[in-house]
Amino acid sequence: MRSLDIGATGMHAQQTNVDVISNNIANMTTSGHKRQRVDFKDLIYQNIERPGAQSSDVGTMLPSGLQLGLGVRVNSVYRIHEQGPIQMTENPLDLALLGDGFFQIQRPDGEIAYTRSGVFQVSANGEIVTSQGYLLEPNIVVPDDAISVEVNLSGEVFAQISGQTAMVNLGQIQTANFINPAGLEAVGDNLFLETEASGTPQVGIPDTENFGAIRQGALENSNVNVVEEITQLITAQRAYEMNSKVIQASDEMLQTVTQLR
Repeated sequence: MRSLDIGATGMHAQQTNVDVISNNIANMTTSGHKRQRVDFKDLIYQNIERPGAQSSDVGTMLPSGLQLGLGVRVNSVYRIHEQGPIQMTENPLDLALLGDGFFQIQRPDGEIAYTRSGVFQVSANGEIVTSQGYLLEPNIVVPDDAISVEVNLSGEVFAQISGQTAMVNLGQIQTANFINPAGLEAVGDNLFLETEASGTPQVGIPDTENFGAIRQGALENSNVNVVEEITQLITAQRAYEMNSKVIQASDEMLQTVTQLR
């Protein structure tokens, strides 16, 4: 019976859907996290009678034919890169991006990764790094005698040096943008890598065209909407149960057939 396999495909697809929703909920407080959604597609159809086929010797045609679907499959899991809410932290090394773009992070192997999480700290060498110790790119070093650090909307980093009146320019933060950010590969630790689907990064100055501004002393929270995720979770759970009912009904039908005498 086709319905057994069809129900199984529905249960498998909804299990993937629940997995994605669960990950969204788990990261509802992760800085810079972008929620994901599942895209479903129907499977191939079995043509018992093809639409438009000739139905008689006089040339009449079937207006709709007879096609039986074979279930559903997960087509893709895509990431929604919309702006998350901004939370003020008053920590001078917490940076939030307001608009498009990603911070550039140099991984230990030298590869450049990208993130929306602006949780930065100062290393023992005075370098601005992530919580994993990865360098912010371009590299910016804060002097030992710096009293305070300021970052303006365009990403220029200044330091107030002890005994000096004028602020010292420490460098310029540059952000990267992609024509298709949904095509970036997530590798954990709030980091993404460039892929052929994302396109090559366009590096520029924050607070200019196509690049968002930087807000110091703030973080971009996850864009996960808890109410929406719970609603989606309930829907996925009900869909899973209904597909299991299809398998149960098909099994009962087979049992009826085997009991015929």
